[in-house]
Amino acid sequence: MKEFAEDRLMRALHDEHAAALWSYALHLTSGDRVRAEDVVQETLLRAWRNAKVLDQSEGSARGWLFTVARRIAIDDWRAAEAHPEVVTGQPPETAVTDGTERAVQGWLVAEALGELSPRHRDVLVLCYFQGYSVADAAKRLGVAEGTIKSRTHYALRALRLVLEERGVTQ
Repeated sequence: MKEFAEDRLMRALHDEHAAALWSYALHLTSGDRVRAEDVVQETLLRAWRNAKVLDQSEGSARGWLFTVARRIAIDDWRAAEAHPEVVTGQPPETAVTDGTERAVQGWLVAEALGELSPRHRDVLVLCYFQGYSVADAAKRLGVAEGTIKSRTHYALRALRLVLEERGVTQ
């Protein structure tokens, strides 16, 4: 029953003070509606956590709410001042790569390709590394296009298994 009573008190507190609190928070945030919403929500959350505020018999809840809202806005302002946003006309520098990682990956794939059957290796080299279409690879190897497609499928599976055995992929 205590939870039900607190819910009713919280609703009453909201209904009575939310509009005024919203207006005050909007003023505190210089008209920034999003920040004002955050201030109101945080203020009401703190009121909900503090049972004394819900019981309005000991004084004005509105005064407490306005004080808390003001402190929240000040804390937000101080946090923004302590960690200002850096605005620049240029995007951040991109990382410069020296190609080492790409070279190591190429070496690992080349080694793994060496473990495949010649048919699987040939179809992957033609289609993926030399850029031949399925039709062109079929002509070069003297097989049907469907054969190229199925060999490619099984070759990729075999390559993945070899790389997994070496701990390169998961």
